[in-house]
Amino acid sequence: MKVVVPHPSEHLPEDVYGSWSPAADPSGGRVAFVSDRGGTPQVWLRELVDAGWRRVPTGLERVSTVSWSPDGAWLACTVAAHGSSRTEVWVVAASGGTARQVAGHATTTAGLGPGSRHGWSADGRLLLTETTGSDAVCSLLDPQTGTREPVARGTLLTLLDVSADGSRALLRCGPRGRRELEVLDRASGERRAVLPADEGGSTDSGVLSPDGRTAYAVTTVGRELAALVAVTDGEPPRTLAQREDAELEQVALSASGARAVLVWNVLGGRSALTVAELPGGEQTELALPRDVVREAWFAGDGSRIAVTAESWSDPRGVWLLDLEGGATPVSSDGGHVLVASPAATTRRVDPDVLVPPELHGFVSPDGTAVSGWLYRPAGEGPWPAVVWLHGGPESQERPVYNSLFQSLVAAGIVVYALNVRGSSGFGRSFVHADDLAGRYGAIDDVAAAAAYLVSSGTGAPGRLGVMGRSYGGYLTLAALAWHPDLFGAGVDVCGMSSFATFYAHTEPYIAATAVSKYGDPVRDAELLHDLSPMTRVDAIRAPLMVVHGGDDTNVPLVEATQLVEALAERGVEHRFVLFEGEGHELLATPNRVRFVNETVSWLTRHLAG
Repeated sequence: MKVVVPHPSEHLPEDVYGSWSPAADPSGGRVAFVSDRGGTPQVWLRELVDAGWRRVPTGLERVSTVSWSPDGAWLACTVAAHGSSRTEVWVVAASGGTARQVAGHATTTAGLGPGSRHGWSADGRLLLTETTGSDAVCSLLDPQTGTREPVARGTLLTLLDVSADGSRALLRCGPRGRRELEVLDRASGERRAVLPADEGGSTDSGVLSPDGRTAYAVTTVGRELAALVAVTDGEPPRTLAQREDAELEQVALSASGARAVLVWNVLGGRSALTVAELPGGEQTELALPRDVVREAWFAGDGSRIAVTAESWSDPRGVWLLDLEGGATPVSSDGGHVLVASPAATTRRVDPDVLVPPELHGFVSPDGTAVSGWLYRPAGEGPWPAVVWLHGGPESQERPVYNSLFQSLVAAGIVVYALNVRGSSGFGRSFVHADDLAGRYGAIDDVAAAAAYLVSSGTGAPGRLGVMGRSYGGYLTLAALAWHPDLFGAGVDVCGMSSFATFYAHTEPYIAATAVSKYGDPVRDAELLHDLSPMTRVDAIRAPLMVVHGGDDTNVPLVEATQLVEALAERGVEHRFVLFEGEGHELLATPNRVRFVNETVSWLTRHLAG
C-alpha cells in the first residue's frame, strides 16, 4: 500500500504564537502578558479601553513570566539566560525605561515565588529565590535599590509567600514528589511544618492569609487527589476544597484574603475554575472561555480574574473573567482564527483542517490503566502512527493546540500523546508509579500503547514510531532499546541517554531534586545503569533523529553527543539536529519551525513514505 503524504505546510503553519502570564495593574485597566507573537517571548501590554496591543520596550527577549508590582510602579520579568538552562529576574519601570537585571547572575538561577500577588510582597518587594549549586537563598528584594533582605537559606528551598506585614514567610522544601511547606516566624527564626510528613504525599504549593495566621496548602498528604487544606494557628487542618474527579493545581487569594481562586485539573486533562469564599470555603464555578486553564490571578479590585486559557483549536491566550459571568479576551479578539508565528511558512490556520483529540485508554501489562489524547486523520485506518511522550514525567498531555501534532496528522500520521505512569493529573499513586524501579513499568506502557494502536485498527503494523522530549526523550530511547522490533523510527528531543552522565553534568539543584524520582546516583547506581539507554544502545536499530539545544544545562549536550557517536559506530541511521543558542526549550520561533519541519520530514520518510 502506498501512502500519499502532503507536505504539512500546505495546510498548517509549523508554529502558532501564544500568550501567557497575565498581570493586571492595580487599577485593573491594563494587563501585561508574555507573547511570542513577535518571534521571541517578550512583554506586551493591553489597554482595556481600546482594542490594541503594544510591545513593552523592555529590550528583553526569552521572557517566561511577567508580573506587576502592587503599587503599579514596576514590572518584574523572569527571563531565560543565554548559555545555560538558568533563569534571571529583571525589573523595568512600568512607565518605561531600560530593564535592569536584579538576580540570576553568573551561575546562579533565580525565580519568583508566586504568593497571591504574583511574585510580590504587599509592600512591593520581590519574593526571590536564588540557587547556586544546590544552595538556595530566599530574600525580599527592593526593585528600586536592589537591596535584599534575607529570609531563609538551605537546600531545595523556595520562598512562596509572605504575610502582609512581612512577619511570616511560607517556604517549600524537599525533592520532587516529597515536598513540604513550612511557616517561618521571621522574628524568632522558628520554622513550623504546615502538614505532617506523609509517605507518598507532597505539598507543592500554597499561600498565606494576609495576617499570616493561615496557610492554604495544595496537597496530596492524606489523600489521593490534591486538595486545598487550610492550617490556622492553634487549629487542626481543615479540608476546604476537594473533588473526586479533579486535582487542585493552583490557589491564589484576593488582596483582602476574603476569596480564593482555585484551578482544577479534571481527570483526563480539562480544567475547572472555582472561586471560594473564605474562611468557609463555599465555592462558585465559573464558565471558562477555553477547555484548559494554566494559571489564574485576581485582577484590580478582585471582581475579575486574569487567566491563561487554551484548547485544541486555540493556542494559549490571556482572558479576564468576571465573577458574575462573562469573559473578555485580552491577547486576541477571542475568535478562532489562528495566526502563524512570523517564521512559519503558512500565515494562517484554516480551523476546518484541525483535528480534535480524543481521549483513549488501555491497560498496561501489570494492570495499570493508562490514557492519552489521540489525533488521527479523517477516513479509515490503519495509518502510520507515532507515540508522543511528554517531559517531566510529572507533566501531562492535555487537549491543547499543538502545531507538531496537527502537522503530523495533516501528513497522514496518527499521534497518540500518551500520559504514561508518572504523569501528573491522575493522583499521587499514579505520579509515583514510575519511581525508581517502577520506571520499567513506564517503558512497558509505551510498548502497550503501540500494541493498542495496532489492535484498535488505528496504527499500521510496521509503521509505528516513538518520540518525546526531555524525560519523554529518555523514554523514547528506552522504548527503542527494550523493544527494538516494535518501532520503525524515533525522535529524541533533549532526552537523557545515561543517568550517570546526567547526574554528573546537570545543574546541581536539578540533580538534588531528581533523586526521589529517578534514584540516588550512588545508592541506586546499579538500577540506574540498567535503566540507561546507553547500556542497551547495541539493541537500538530504528532510524533515530536526535534533537538538542547547544546551551542545555538541564539535560546537558553530552546526553546527545555520546548517543550520536554510539549510533555512528554501530552504523545505525541517524540525524543530529543541534540548535545553537537554545537551552532546554526552543524559544525562538524560527527554531521551532525548523524542528517541526525536520520531525515531520523524518517520520513521513520512515513511517509513511
